[in-house]
Amino acid sequence: MWKVTGPSAAGKKLVGVGVFRSFSCSSNGNSDKHCYDVAVVGGGIVGPAVVREVQTRYPTLKCAILEKESSFAQHQSGRSSGVIHAGIYYKPDSLMAKLCVSGLHKMYKFCERHKIPHERCGKLIVATEREELPRLDELLSRAKVNNVPDVKMIEGNEIQDIEPHCQGLRAIHSPHTGIVDYGAVANHLVELFRRDGGQTYTNFEVSSFSKPEATSSEYVCIHSKNKETVIKSKYVITCAGLYSDKVAQMSGGDRLPKIVPFRGDYLVLKPGKRHLARGNIYPVPDPRFPFLGFHFTPRMNGDMWLGPNAVLAFKREGYSPFDFNAKEFIEAITYRGVQKLVLKNFGYAASELYYGVNLRATVKKLQRFIPDITPDDVERGPSGVRAIALAPDGTLVSDFIYEGGTGDFSPHMLHVRNAPSPAATSSLAIAEMVVDEAQKRFHL
Repeated sequence: MWKVTGPSAAGKKLVGVGVFRSFSCSSNGNSDKHCYDVAVVGGGIVGPAVVREVQTRYPTLKCAILEKESSFAQHQSGRSSGVIHAGIYYKPDSLMAKLCVSGLHKMYKFCERHKIPHERCGKLIVATEREELPRLDELLSRAKVNNVPDVKMIEGNEIQDIEPHCQGLRAIHSPHTGIVDYGAVANHLVELFRRDGGQTYTNFEVSSFSKPEATSSEYVCIHSKNKETVIKSKYVITCAGLYSDKVAQMSGGDRLPKIVPFRGDYLVLKPGKRHLARGNIYPVPDPRFPFLGFHFTPRMNGDMWLGPNAVLAFKREGYSPFDFNAKEFIEAITYRGVQKLVLKNFGYAASELYYGVNLRATVKKLQRFIPDITPDDVERGPSGVRAIALAPDGTLVSDFIYEGGTGDFSPHMLHVRNAPSPAATSSLAIAEMVVDEAQKRFHL
């Protein structure tokens, strides 16, 4: 059965570079150039962060990263809103909270060190109705317990000092919330990995794992759907995002929790209207639902994204309402967890579909915060798909899950089954935790 990690897994740190012994193929009399000590599957931001962490701690290891697309960060990481979250929303003392706050500091430090463009543009969480004020107070208390830096409550008359076109009764101000292009971060991690001798494989879609007879049980063979090359690795760590459950099952992993894709469609402010918002402007989230609501998000290229909604995608990597995969769609809607989630939140699901097709209705929700915005000021923008780990009872799995598979694979595999939002913000902290877990599981 799958295991949810607990707070005790956070913060552990390996000591010394020489702890990890090298098991490279060349040292075992095998000259196969596609043979490695550690192979990481998945080229979103978590995969490159993990393989770079392995390489940095243990430079004598021969490492590789495998990505099914022609380049890295093509899905969740490259299509995310790009927000560097500060850790306001998450349950105190939870792993998500700790990793987010730690990840915030690590991400800024990494971007500054490597000169990756980013901006501490700040964030307002704005209450526009009196019934939202108690929830806003609770969020502030939670943020302070989580050690979110410099967060504070501001009154309605102070909001326009930060966002001149925004209105509200009160707001939480988080000055260290920021933005970055996570695709750029992921690709820079890959560049560093390559520079220090790491090997990358693109267009390598993993189709199966097997055990090679010639080397007994010491290596795992990684097979590709679209390449004849077979990768051999002593240890395999998978960070497969939208397909994390499917990849885990290839080595005997549990079929639960299942990954269910939710698509989010954004609007974009037209160029002449970008002055209406400076930084991130968010509503007070409704605790009944797992999403943060329609918000304003600046981008590193100067765009301002508005949204998103959240609807069940018809394909795991379906970024358009017309993207459809019959097998994946049927698998999703026949899953008991999806059925229970929809039944419990039918009104919310219907409204999200409505906002997806009705631009004016979406703008009306945004006018709660910026009254000056009109339907003529916006146009349809990009979409992203978020991997939601869903339990059979319809609840969202909100913490990190590891699994090693079964049988002969178990001593050699570590699957990151769930790395929930804010995984991009937390990616460098997650990488440390994953490598700590690899050491523990592999008895290195």
